[in-house]
Amino acid sequence: MSELTLTPNIDGPDDFYEDLLAIHDGRTKEESDAINARLILVLANHIGDSAVLKAALSVAVK
Repeated sequence: MSELTLTPNIDGPDDFYEDLLAIHDGRTKEESDAINARLILVLANHIGDSAVLKAALSVAVK
């Protein structure tokens, strides 16, 4: 992987969104923030390409 994918690329995006919301259900803001942080780190590790991760950071702050 050498380029950031910005076009839709998730199988069952609505299902993923539902699962994402479900893991936050009943949690405090602090718990949800911690879950999000861990999820970001897990996915960043999976991607593993620092150039792609830097590109993602750049897109995220726009």
